[in-house]
Amino acid sequence: MGALGYYLALPFIYGIALLPFPLLYLLSDGVRFVLFTVVGYRKSVVLTNLRNSFPQKSEAEIQGIARNFYQWFCDLTLETLKTLTLKPEEVRQRVSFEGVDILRGYAERNQSIIIVLGHFGNWELAGARYSAEPGLPQLYVIYHPLQNKWFDGLVHHMRTRHGTKLYTMRETSKAMLRDRHLNTATAFIADQTPSPERAYWMEFLHQDTPVFQGTEALSKKLGYPVIYISIQRPRRGYYRMVVETLVAHPRNTPDGEITQIHTKRLERDIVNYPDLWLWTHRRWKHKRPVIVT
Repeated sequence: MGALGYYLALPFIYGIALLPFPLLYLLSDGVRFVLFTVVGYRKSVVLTNLRNSFPQKSEAEIQGIARNFYQWFCDLTLETLKTLTLKPEEVRQRVSFEGVDILRGYAERNQSIIIVLGHFGNWELAGARYSAEPGLPQLYVIYHPLQNKWFDGLVHHMRTRHGTKLYTMRETSKAMLRDRHLNTATAFIADQTPSPERAYWMEFLHQDTPVFQGTEALSKKLGYPVIYISIQRPRRGYYRMVVETLVAHPRNTPDGEITQIHTKRLERDIVNYPDLWLWTHRRWKHKRPVIVT
């Protein structure tokens, strides 16, 4: 059934990807109404996450953020499909790129870097925009392969057609060590939920939160500066990438500091633009393990 489902879905996927942007957003409005107003997809998860993350906000404010989030979430999904057909010049028109000279500076020094970001803004368009810019370290994005090999191949094509390369989550550490002679920028989406026993625990959005330590561990091991990219949305259909160096010399930092820095930097973006983060994700499903002494 995997192949059958793929080939049945493929015309619809490319049909959406070929839509002009005005029709794409008209479709997104319809999907939003059905998915969230009629079906109520993960509505309780979204509202619970928002209430716990913003205890100071009124219920009216929480509902307003949720409505804006629903619109962005549907736009994000269809914009992601649109990357199957977008040309590099269209990506450059849709996504501005500030601080790109920081990245060029690392490329000129043949210094590989780690890029850290969250499920915020549109990370798929950001990857395409990065790869459309000449003279930067080669972008590698870490991804989790899909179980359906046909859909996995489609996603792989979508993410690499602009020049981005991929590491699977399982191979990341070995692959980065293997490629350390190259000039690379490895992108970590660092706001996923790790195993609680292996996580670094800290306060994030007023909640006790487990955070992956891979970003910190590999930056310290390889000596790669840690760069943050903020992906904001000035208006519908347009994004703004802003680059900043978070940690220039990671080997000189105490344990936990890099994880604290990049997680708190993402938190600042979420507080400023709360509708642009993935609230449908069960980010706080784990509790901190009790250490028995």
